[in-house]
Order: sequence, then structure tokens, then C-alpha cells
Amino acid sequence: MSRIGKKPVSIPDKVKVTVNGGAVLVEGPKGKVEKTFAPAVRISVADKQVTFAPADDSRFARAMFGTARSIVAGMVQGVTEGYVKDLEIQGVGFKANLKGSVLDLALGYSHPILMNVPAGIKITVADQTKIKVEGADKQLVGAVTAEIRSYYPPEPYKGKGVRIVGERVRRKEGKTVA
Repeated sequence: MSRIGKKPVSIPDKVKVTVNGGAVLVEGPKGKVEKTFAPAVRISVADKQVTFAPADDSRFARAMFGTARSIVAGMVQGVTEGYVKDLEIQGVGFKANLKGSVLDLALGYSHPILMNVPAGIKITVADQTKIKVEGADKQLVGAVTAEIRSYYPPEPYKGKGVRIVGERVRRKEGKTVA
């Protein structure tokens, strides 16, 4: 049995948690997040706490109730504090601009890369090389960050590309003339 799953998730003030069957809706000051869980997990809300239990004694149910607890705890944290990922662009002529809800990336290709910003995500661009991705849904913030990085991952020779702040890129030595 999961030791994490046995701990209840406390609900802070200004946060509302609604459980409808396998769907959990968490609303707070930073937005709202909704996730659906497998019927192998019983989720209940009582006196400012969300509790979890496996629906039966199967291996899947015992594994999923700890996972569900971690996801709901992340949802509560997301609607109270929010999640932030920072990206930086390195390379001559590489830049980013935000035009309404479209992120325009110039990454050395013959065409600009246009990415629609999904609902629930706020993107800010500073100095045309620093991108901040913010949102209440941890999974969505990570997915948008990974998508932006995938357009031009940092390359090992000159180090140019889109990288997550704090990411270490292993550099390689180039060819030498003998």
C-alpha cells in the first residue's frame, strides 16, 4: 500500500474541491484544474481534507491511489501558487515575440515558428530571449515548455537553441585541423 496515498490533502482557504464520480475539480485564485481518475480509486472530501482509498485490493488500485493523491495535491498547489517554467534562447538572431495568443519564434529556420498558446497558460517574453510559462496545471505547463524546447533543442557544439533555465548542456569539442 502507498504511504503517500494514506495522507489526506488539506484544502486551504479560497480553494474549492468538487468530486463527481472519478472527476475532481479544484478551483482557486490562480484558476481551475480538472482531472479524471480511474474508478480504482475512491476520492472523498470531508472537513477541509481530501482522502483517498483503493476501491478494491488489486495491484492497480493500490498503485493508483497514491498517484491520485499526488496529482490532487499538485492541483491544489497549482490553483494557490501556480507553476512557472523559464526558458532561454541562445544563438545569433534567435528570438521570440508574443503576438496576442500566438508565440512567434525565429530560430534560424527559413520560416517563423508560430505556436498557439493553450487556454490556462500565460506566456511572457522578456528581452526577446527569455520566455516564462505560467499556469495552474503542472502537466500542461511542462508540456508547453517541452513543446517550445523541441522546436530547437540546445545543440552540443555551439550550445545554441532553446533551453530550460538551469539545464546543463554537455558540450563537445569540434573537429581539429591536424
